[in-house]
Amino acid sequence: MQKEQPSHRITLFLCGDVMTGRGIDQILPHPGNPRLFEPYMRSALGYVELAEAVSNRIERPSDFAYIWGDALEALARRGPDLRIVNLETAVTSSEDAWPGKIIHYRMHPANLPCLTAAGIDCCVLANNHVMDWGYKGLAETLDSLHRIGIATAGAGLNATEAAMPAVMNVPGKGRVLVFAWGMEDSGVPPEWAALADRPGVNVLADLTNRSLEMVIRQIRTAKRAGDLVVASIHWGGNWGFGVSAQHRDFAHRLIDMAEVDVVHGHSSHHVKGVEVYRGKPILYGCGDFLNDYEGISGYEQYRGDLALMYFPTLEERWLIRFVMTPTETRYLRVNAASEPGRRWLMATLNREGGKFGTQVVGLGQEDFLLHWR
Repeated sequence: MQKEQPSHRITLFLCGDVMTGRGIDQILPHPGNPRLFEPYMRSALGYVELAEAVSNRIERPSDFAYIWGDALEALARRGPDLRIVNLETAVTSSEDAWPGKIIHYRMHPANLPCLTAAGIDCCVLANNHVMDWGYKGLAETLDSLHRIGIATAGAGLNATEAAMPAVMNVPGKGRVLVFAWGMEDSGVPPEWAALADRPGVNVLADLTNRSLEMVIRQIRTAKRAGDLVVASIHWGGNWGFGVSAQHRDFAHRLIDMAEVDVVHGHSSHHVKGVEVYRGKPILYGCGDFLNDYEGISGYEQYRGDLALMYFPTLEERWLIRFVMTPTETRYLRVNAASEPGRRWLMATLNREGGKFGTQVVGLGQEDFLLHWR
């Protein structure tokens, strides 16, 4: 009997912004200080009340798994090897709100089991909220995540740490390296850039050749032959389906010159089109996967309540299958998208992805399957 050869296929779970602070933190078992400094909201509990005004009463405290809702079943069904999210909040009890910043997100460290409840392996931290509560808040965020075994990328206690990738081994299949950068055009304050003697974010100043050379150096320092490389970038504005020529060109050069295998773009509050370039997936904007925006009006045409769970499967670093699961945020949790929501997402992905030669089709009752040229 011929021995079955081990599979070297690696399936990732990727999504957009996961914001477990502010109103979300308030419904978890250990809510932190709800005080805010926003001109229109002084307590994080106000965001819970907004959500309840358009939905139903949300049980408090909810258990740690509550916020993931139907996403847990999708994760179990798809069985990804690694689960990677952009964690867009500080994990801290710090009271050092960053001066001059209007919006401050934080989750109390005692609520960290909400991340382990979903089996998260890696939190990308290169975004415009990780330092909302100052250097102390960043240090506590890093320490808290590392203590429970969650890898981080994109922020550190100095520039060297901030540039280091999260290195994760998939037994029998190889290593996955997640590098992360944040850009000023996504709201990352330039003074948050990590320096040799200052904590901060791994900032990408622009999309010039000089920046690309910096990225190449950072990747080559850590990469071994056969490693699968994810480049996670917080870039661009919150709204608008368009993908700039600069973003697209830089994503292509990451693949051509930096040997990146997956471009994981985020910052937009809604999903954008997906491209597959030379056998490598590019997510230009993944949307908000979880937040406390329920009940806030404005920008309804972008359907920021709808999102996707992205499950690319790569073999020998080449994309061979790409499944997506549509979701909808209601009751401050992730839910399976309603049928109108599924139709809207499919139409949007096909309209925007058509510019890049991709389209999605239904896969069973729950998922989409990506086709590409």
